[in-house]
Amino acid sequence: MRLRLSLQPPNSGRLEIDYNYKLSAAIYSLLRFGSEEFASFLHDIGYKLNGRTYKLFSFALKLGRVKFTNGSIYLSSNQIQLYISSPLVDSFIQNFVIGTFQNQRIEIDSGSINSMFAINQVETLPLPSFEKETKFVLLSPMVLSTVRDNENGRSQYFFRCSDDIDEINRVFNQNLKSKYELLNSKKYEGSGLILKWDERYIRRKLSENKRLTKKISIAKKGERPVEIIGIEVPFSLTGDTELMKVGYECGFGEKNSMGFGLAEVVND
Repeated sequence: MRLRLSLQPPNSGRLEIDYNYKLSAAIYSLLRFGSEEFASFLHDIGYKLNGRTYKLFSFALKLGRVKFTNGSIYLSSNQIQLYISSPLVDSFIQNFVIGTFQNQRIEIDSGSINSMFAINQVETLPLPSFEKETKFVLLSPMVLSTVRDNENGRSQYFFRCSDDIDEINRVFNQNLKSKYELLNSKKYEGSGLILKWDERYIRRKLSENKRLTKKISIAKKGERPVEIIGIEVPFSLTGDTELMKVGYECGFGEKNSMGFGLAEVVND
């Protein structure tokens, strides 16, 4: 299920550029109004499979027109929207909605900037129709990574859309299949999906000297910031529509609970 929240921007009109971790923390705070037990479980433990942890939700903040100055985002629009998505309707969605009605605001506090958004409206978005070939546009960057050997040992490598598409598809499908198995309590037996980037979009952006990726710093309190690189290119998926639905609701790729990989269907 997916929710869209209409937000009133703060009086300061400012938001920290690297807001992902702080906004994720604010979402957990709203969950606690509905269920302290569930929020603590999701934050501290999560759903585990094959040595990996999944939170099975994602979000994206749609800001409209903005300006970037001195590490801050200056908001020039009153049309701020927050998208929240999860297949966990009876636990995540229900408790989050309870939190929004009880609190009626969402606070993104980075220490130097405190951005308090009033929640004006919460609406449920209908589930789109997934065809055998479906086009998607990203509301937040999609993160796909692997571990590679280098001169310093082994380190995490974040894929770009120019990387080997077969390797990207392998990692992309492995992530989706794990989410499917967690949600359905059974092994995935399907043939998976084939991801293709929007080549026309890529050519246009490159001709304009625009980037196809976005680097975001995740700065947890008391810890060294972690730099994450996400892809910002539309894509199409061909194959199993059940996997498409899993990705639509959970987020595609990794680090969804930090606000990555939320996409919407493009209708031609």
